[in-house]
Amino acid sequence: CLLFLDWGPVGLGLVLLLMFTHTSSMMPMSEAAMAHLVSQGGAFDTKRYGRVRLWGSMGFLVTVFAAGAWFEAFGMQHFPGWTVFSLAAVLLSVWWLPDLKEASHHSAVHEPVWPVLRQKSVQWFLASTFFHVLSHIGIYVFFSLYLDSLGYSKTMIGVLWAVSVAVEIVWFFSQSRWLPRMPLTAWLVVCSAVMALRMVFTASWADVLWVLLLAQALHAVTFATHHTVCIALISHHFPGRLRGRGQALYTVVAYGFPGVIGALLGGVISERWGLQSVFVVSALTSVVATAAAYRVWRLQHPPASR
Repeated sequence: CLLFLDWGPVGLGLVLLLMFTHTSSMMPMSEAAMAHLVSQGGAFDTKRYGRVRLWGSMGFLVTVFAAGAWFEAFGMQHFPGWTVFSLAAVLLSVWWLPDLKEASHHSAVHEPVWPVLRQKSVQWFLASTFFHVLSHIGIYVFFSLYLDSLGYSKTMIGVLWAVSVAVEIVWFFSQSRWLPRMPLTAWLVVCSAVMALRMVFTASWADVLWVLLLAQALHAVTFATHHTVCIALISHHFPGRLRGRGQALYTVVAYGFPGVIGALLGGVISERWGLQSVFVVSALTSVVATAAAYRVWRLQHPPASR
């Protein structure tokens, strides 16, 4: 509600800090709860997870189209109202959720998290997620500005976002067919490698519509696949009572730090070398993410000794 008032740049930053301090904690808690609910016999069920997770993507898609059309017709002055309405809907949804708890949570036994964090595979996994999402920040923060600078209309920008979310929904719905074909750590490598390819397409051929559409379609791999794989690996490395802390750690390392660093550095880079340079740098950080993911895969699947 404070967004309805004009606070200036510093005041607006404080308002957003207050808001996101509270909303950001929703992700690890909801993901931990959902990972528990969709698991069967202690094993993470990607099919059930995808069938639930796709509703978030559908909500994003509907909001982009509805809010985009509204702002196009009436201007951005109604943005605070849309924000309040959205958060109120989230509040009601959370209020109506049943209160389910793991049986192990009733135990007073404290499970330390440091033994898990000392594992090399976990450390390289977190490094991979950091650089992968850091690469994605270019899309989240600067993609619309980049397209606008190239002369794309607001309608076409919305269509390009819709393409990425549509393929994301399709993947979440059908991912149980494809994920078992490779180890999760191998998928981690594929996701980051495809991310590098997507950033190269976006940086080099954004003025060619069909190439840009292809790049946006790769969102099914760079986000949807990567997110499911990460949640499954977190559930594997941080089982039982550690799951909530594992999800929180993943959120901070993979989304918190990259979000802040990517937005700040992206702003500096774009002001000095242009918006295209943000996606060039994102391609490089994607390569780093791929190398870290490859290290995770090697630690989990060492080469056979001769």
